[in-house]
Amino acid sequence: MLEYAWLIPVFPFVAFLLIALLPKRTLWWESGAVYAIAGTLCSLVLSMLVVWSVLNGETLTTDTPKFKWLEVGDFSLEFGVWIDQLTALMLVVVSIVGTLVVVYSGGYMREEGEGRRRYYAEITLFISVMFGLVISDNYLQMFIFWELVGLCSYLLIGFWYEKPSAASAAKRAFIVTRVGDIMFMAGIIILFKYVGSLDFETLFSESAAVAVPTDMMILATALIFGGAIGKSAQFPLHEWLPDAMEGPTTVSALIHAATMVKAGVYLVARSYPLLIHAPESLLFVAVIGGVTAILAATVALAANDIKRVLAYSTISQLGYMILGLGAGGYLVIYANSPGGYAAATFHLMNHAFFKALLFLCAGSVIHAIGTNDMRLMGGLGKKMKITSLTMLIGALAISGIPPFSGFWSKDEVLAAVWHAGEFDSVFFLLWLMGIVTAFMTAFYMFRMWFMTFAGEPRSEYHAHESPRIMTVPLMILAGLAMTSGFVLFIGDGFKGFMESSIEGLLHGAEHESLVDIAAEIFTDPLTYVSLTLAVVGIMLARKIYLTPGFDRSMFSRGFNGKLQRALENRWYISKFYDDFAVKVVYGLSLIADKFDRYVIDGLVNGFAFLGGNTGNFIRRLQDGNVQRYASLILVGICLLLILVLYILPWGG
Repeated sequence: MLEYAWLIPVFPFVAFLLIALLPKRTLWWESGAVYAIAGTLCSLVLSMLVVWSVLNGETLTTDTPKFKWLEVGDFSLEFGVWIDQLTALMLVVVSIVGTLVVVYSGGYMREEGEGRRRYYAEITLFISVMFGLVISDNYLQMFIFWELVGLCSYLLIGFWYEKPSAASAAKRAFIVTRVGDIMFMAGIIILFKYVGSLDFETLFSESAAVAVPTDMMILATALIFGGAIGKSAQFPLHEWLPDAMEGPTTVSALIHAATMVKAGVYLVARSYPLLIHAPESLLFVAVIGGVTAILAATVALAANDIKRVLAYSTISQLGYMILGLGAGGYLVIYANSPGGYAAATFHLMNHAFFKALLFLCAGSVIHAIGTNDMRLMGGLGKKMKITSLTMLIGALAISGIPPFSGFWSKDEVLAAVWHAGEFDSVFFLLWLMGIVTAFMTAFYMFRMWFMTFAGEPRSEYHAHESPRIMTVPLMILAGLAMTSGFVLFIGDGFKGFMESSIEGLLHGAEHESLVDIAAEIFTDPLTYVSLTLAVVGIMLARKIYLTPGFDRSMFSRGFNGKLQRALENRWYISKFYDDFAVKVVYGLSLIADKFDRYVIDGLVNGFAFLGGNTGNFIRRLQDGNVQRYASLILVGICLLLILVLYILPWGG
């Protein structure tokens, strides 16, 4: 089946072509929804067959089938397929979440009218190019799909382009992620300069590592990670993601759970064979992840838009994954252990399920009452029981409460960070930041749930449960959020499965039994530290937001209200970027405009003026007057004689 994996992105792409190009009268049922569902379902089936083959020990990483796209001199650009355990994991995430989001869209986008056709065309293209990115066997092929993912996100974030806020958010996402993309491109150019190839099979070999000087390897890997900073909304390029909530909630679910932001984490994990040759880059990766996790969590504490709470929680959870990958690299290098790498990728999968669930639940709420503002909600649990229960499951999962999926993977990430501290004390500080983030995550998620579903309504609305086409995907995702964590204990276990994808980086690492893994989790005191803090966060949220008459204004009065205002203004980071763009970038643009107009254009126009006037002067001499010509010749001869007879001899 692995030889047919190239068809996985083809099915949704064909759906995109049918929806976009077929005459309107030939489309039926929800303006092309049936084609979108059929295309993603076909990809889901083929993805599961490929995953099953990988589970049975098959991979496709050497002598992969190639398709030559273009040839320039001795260089040829070939497209190929790379299938290993990491690819299989991403196929699971993209295919399941993508299919459920498209099905859910059949109910959520029903009232959209003429825009539905454009929506289904764009979302199937989005899923298709994400599949293409995942199965790429070289960095250039990945970069092409990487850029197409950015294009699709721009189109979908700005789906309601008639709204200035949506158009602005789409442009912001596109521009900010381009900053990371430039770094990504620079990184792979450095690798190509020294190795002469961008194929994974060549770059991930020991000979390639020897060919690249150490300082250049550090620079190249740091720049490649720069691409992930932009795409996965890590500090300091994280501010585009909350604004991306201007798009439909289904788009938010897809971006946050399966496509765009997960592409950055995937890039870091895929680049592990290079990163282990640059410990400095790994430490940089870990620090960025830890800072992002705690910074985004603090902002989520004060957000009142239900989608923005989830957006900042995504940024924070992505920080966990990046932190785990950074720590995991240290464990590979110094402890010969795949623990951190497996933990981060495990959290990637679990997060995809419960974050898609949370966003689609938020979409169900917005669909029912028509507002994103949690301050206008309350009491929805009585009228939207399925949405309420499934979102509660998602909140428990992301808070790290056992036996829900988030507990298993988040605990493994924190354990990996703690053990990496044995090799660099910075990781102990990063672990502390992760623990504090776990507390805040539980608090703000249950703040959101209590404000939305508990208590009494705080405004007039006529809420009702969403249709079955929307609630069935919620129930499926809730089931996955409850059970996906137990993959850790199935067969050889998730850690053993993912270990196979980096076995070339390890040197005979001992494989832990499932009993050892379970014992390690439940006997480690660190497990109970994070769990206790999560429970305290939930209880504190319940105390503050369910206790009648509780004075919450105490928070806004703290530090003279400055802290509250800072959180509400997102630590003024977004304002800093806006001011920087207006005062610095725009100011430099004005200077460049003046320089272009008066210096560059002035020189060009000056030479043109000089040439034109010189020509006009010379043209007057060529007037056809024979007497003038004879006079000029006579004067010229006289001057020449004076030069030859007197001036030149006098000068020697």
